[in-house]
Amino acid sequence: MKSSTLDLQAWADSRVRPDEITRYLQPGGKDYVDDGAIAAALAKAKLPDAARLRAILDKSLAIQNLDLGEVAELMLVTDPDWLARMGAAALKVKQTVYDKRIVTFAPLYMGNQCVNSCRYCGFRSDNDQITRRVLTEAEIRAEIEVLAGQIGHKRLVAVYGEHPSTDADYIAKSIAAIYSVQPVVNGRKTGIRRVNVNAAPMSIEDLKTVHAAGLGTFQVFQETYERETYAAMHPSGPKADFRWRLYAMHRAMEAGIEDVGIGSLYGLADWRFEILATILHANDLERQFGLGPHTVSFPRMEPAHNTPLASKPPHFVSDDEFLRVVTIMRLALPYVGLIVTAREGAEIRRKSFQLGITQTDASSAIGVGAYHDSGLVQSSEKQQFMLGDIRPLEDVVTELADAGSLTSFCTAGYRCGRTGKCIMTLLRSGQEGKFCKVNAALTFKEWIDDFGGPAVKAKGEALLAKEIEEIAKDMPNLYPQFRKHYERTINGERDLYF
Repeated sequence: MKSSTLDLQAWADSRVRPDEITRYLQPGGKDYVDDGAIAAALAKAKLPDAARLRAILDKSLAIQNLDLGEVAELMLVTDPDWLARMGAAALKVKQTVYDKRIVTFAPLYMGNQCVNSCRYCGFRSDNDQITRRVLTEAEIRAEIEVLAGQIGHKRLVAVYGEHPSTDADYIAKSIAAIYSVQPVVNGRKTGIRRVNVNAAPMSIEDLKTVHAAGLGTFQVFQETYERETYAAMHPSGPKADFRWRLYAMHRAMEAGIEDVGIGSLYGLADWRFEILATILHANDLERQFGLGPHTVSFPRMEPAHNTPLASKPPHFVSDDEFLRVVTIMRLALPYVGLIVTAREGAEIRRKSFQLGITQTDASSAIGVGAYHDSGLVQSSEKQQFMLGDIRPLEDVVTELADAGSLTSFCTAGYRCGRTGKCIMTLLRSGQEGKFCKVNAALTFKEWIDDFGGPAVKAKGEALLAKEIEEIAKDMPNLYPQFRKHYERTINGERDLYF
């Protein structure tokens, strides 16, 4: 046991590579998160008058990033009418860039072994009340049989703890295992078409290994960009190194991963600081690699087993504040995908969809092996935290259809090379939304035919009829080929896309 403990410590100590931090620093050895610039923007900001607010919103509607000062001004808006104007503008920005679709996915927890001791996390290394487990290849296959074969998901985010049992080689092998599973539904093979990964920061060498396995988007959340808070929340383990995490996405892009996802854990520090720091993060990725983040997420701290801090966040974020965060981030970074997950309750998710969210999960289970073992039943001692919304995918799809939003299962852009700088150019110009609209319609038709019950099929077909009318009107040159693909989908062909 003593030798094992020493080996584990040696592995943890080897994780941080200082030379893969310093190469990205600004002149003078400074980080891109400039506390002084953030403080100055917040101190200088004044409540915008009507003309100023209109000018800021118009800039966002033109799909141009807002600067720190403009974002700081939006943070001062509390008047309900003005907030409504901001929300309407945020939704319009989203529809301009991404159309009316909402992309869906499922989280898949691969292992909860971890060498870090994050004070807010149920999986922290010193929590002896958590049931530890890492999925075997057979168990991964069982999970995918449920996710792809029974629920109908096409996209996952695979989640890994930081531990030698779930190192880069394990991640690469598990991605391959996920893609290899091809359940048969109605006599036709189906499966997962895109595997995104949420994992600890890695070296460039390890990131290349994971990338080569068919990685989609790579997510690393900074948790908090506020240095003192970060140090207090992460007392030991590789995660205690603030800068190693701060430049995780820089290393990912250098390793060839074009699509990265960033975010903060809201509740650790002041939400205003986190928004401005996230913008600086996006700006520095663009400065150094010509490419900003593919997605930004907004996880709020939720209760976790035997983790008192998780139930009493140091900087509690109310529902109203959370919705302001979503609105402001949509306006500030109009091109990015925005993700709200099942951490949030159904009502908050419903409202966030009207403020520019582009991705969400459903039928979510976050215990390791939970889909095959227990389905949508939560077990606190097996989960990182407790979810707020465990409704089945069909219920979420139906609700989105009622609201006029098309649930998209599309992964075509990634397989056609519309990633990285290519997709960012298309997003900023509004062109990507057109590809996404036709592909969303095709994949939605797939899903309702293969997995939908009578109620969702009826609502889905009505929504599709409206979407097809819009495609015929707005994309007359593309429509004939779309119609052929659609008829082939009706006749049982799958995975047709533009």
